[in-house]
Amino acid sequence: MREAIRHHADALAQLVTASGFDAVFLAKQRADARLARMWQIVSHLAVVVRTPELAEAHATAEAELIAYQMGVGQDPALYRALRAIDRTGLDPVEVRALDFALREMELSGVALDSGPRERFAAICVELGSLATAFGNAVMDATQSWTLPIDDAGRLSGMPDEDRAMFARNAAQRGMEGWLVDLHAPSIRAVLRYADDRALRRTVYEALQTRASDSGPEAGRFDNGPRIDAILTLRQEAANLLGFADAVAWSLAVKMAGDAREVESFLLDLARRARAGAETQLGDVRRFAATLGIDRLEPWDMGYVAEKMRLAQHALDEAAIKRHLPLSRVLDGLFGLIADLYGIEIVEETWLDSWHPDVRYYTLRRDGVAFAGIYCDFFARDGKQGGAWMNVCRPRLAAEGDMPAQQPVAFLTCNFGRAAEGEESYMTHGDMVTLFHEMGHCLHHVLTEIDLPSIGGIAGVEWDAVELPSQFMENFAWMPAILRRVSAHAVSGQPLDDETIARMIAARRFLGALGLLDQIEFGLIDLRLHLAGVRRGNRTAAAILAEVQEEVAVMRRPDWARPLHIFTHIFAGGYAAGYYSYLWAERLSADAFEPFGEDGADFSRLGDLFRTHVLARGASRPAIDNFTAFRGRAPANDALLRSRGLAR
Repeated sequence: MREAIRHHADALAQLVTASGFDAVFLAKQRADARLARMWQIVSHLAVVVRTPELAEAHATAEAELIAYQMGVGQDPALYRALRAIDRTGLDPVEVRALDFALREMELSGVALDSGPRERFAAICVELGSLATAFGNAVMDATQSWTLPIDDAGRLSGMPDEDRAMFARNAAQRGMEGWLVDLHAPSIRAVLRYADDRALRRTVYEALQTRASDSGPEAGRFDNGPRIDAILTLRQEAANLLGFADAVAWSLAVKMAGDAREVESFLLDLARRARAGAETQLGDVRRFAATLGIDRLEPWDMGYVAEKMRLAQHALDEAAIKRHLPLSRVLDGLFGLIADLYGIEIVEETWLDSWHPDVRYYTLRRDGVAFAGIYCDFFARDGKQGGAWMNVCRPRLAAEGDMPAQQPVAFLTCNFGRAAEGEESYMTHGDMVTLFHEMGHCLHHVLTEIDLPSIGGIAGVEWDAVELPSQFMENFAWMPAILRRVSAHAVSGQPLDDETIARMIAARRFLGALGLLDQIEFGLIDLRLHLAGVRRGNRTAAAILAEVQEEVAVMRRPDWARPLHIFTHIFAGGYAAGYYSYLWAERLSADAFEPFGEDGADFSRLGDLFRTHVLARGASRPAIDNFTAFRGRAPANDALLRSRGLAR
């Protein structure tokens, strides 16, 4: 990284004395892309094949990189060189990219006096270190806790493949019996299927108290002090830039105008969802009583909901999973992408990678490869939980003797891995996740913008960046797609029409409760980041409790610490922006509705969506991309319809 930084510094030293768009702006874009590619690979490895040594080296390099980048962002000579570029003859995309670069430097403090500028840079370095430490603590806490089981009776209710997974966990550590851990497949198996209520509580408590001052490993990886430090530093940084609070700082580059607009959006959804959520919770409690659970607790929700879903919709998630082999789902997904965008996705076996499970695919149009995607599907030790897409490298135009650079993406999931030589099967929820992350990848690799700062997902307003991913999720519920991706493990038969109809009917099952959960975390994030004076002396825990009282219909236990594992806002890019998921869902639900109409022409509609949304990236405002595709501004009705809250 130090060598890469030196190369970047040398490039900037040359361009600040040059003039013109190509010699200054384009030269900086290429230098930035080279540095970013190095760091994107390093930071990716740090979360997919993590070791203590790599984590330590990554933290050291990250601090140095952030300090360097802050210096670049605050370099007055570079700022003057960019401002001096003659805009005569530039096209609108180039002008927008240049404006973005200037705004980014202004948000980095380039216009501040020397003292405040140095303090702002120091804060950004410290925030980067805190974010890395926060994420590492969650990973360490996730990996450190395990529960050996030697009584097969405690696994009652669990599908055979989940029992086999627990047995493999134990065998890999040289143990007899079974071993439960805190990776997503394990958590899902216990909280959804385990008849043993005490086991469910034990696992739930370990999950909800990770990296905190509570629970079985209290204080060992405690993120509490980091939460306070991060919020305090973000507030100070916002004030230095002239913003009232960290929310205003965050929204300066988003679609939403201010905190009031975001809060009104969330509270309006909460108002519409609350009555339905209260009714649904009452239904769950009554059903729980038929299972012998007189007092419903959070660790019972997944279990009771699964039984209730089975009773009401005759849906057996484990049986559905036996219809969804990963290979078949991938074939169906790739076929859908071909139908929508006219491209072929081909697996390549000649590349090296960071783990034997990793697969690499090229995207081809008319037989010619133009992009690639690394796919890392399975959970394992040393790998961060969850699912995400990230950039490996951006699209770049050819320059002199250097050929054009094709865009490449990382797609990472944490599905359960089958035994060696056996097919891996996925839940329908896993399938939805896969479609979601592929939507992000397509946004990156189908760009037609050669400027990395505004091509693909780069520069897209954060509250619109989920549009392509949530848009793709909807296809995972279409009957034709479900038939296309399914084949039973024994019979080879696809999901039948009756089962698919029940799945679609159950899609809105307990939907109001799920919506309230999202609203709750969006409000918590928003209010945590409002001005310190508005928070007064209230702690983060107090704000959490207040929002729960206002929005939630079922409270968490006092010992739960959801903020301590809220990596989206404390170790990711969603600070004062978690509302973005729902904001973008409004866009995606509206954008998808034409595809769900009878006789929809996927090829025509897909080409329109690619042309106006995926290909354009941030070359124009997200609202312009949407209205160019839809022919009008977005409306809330489609979101409410998709959630079963409106007709």
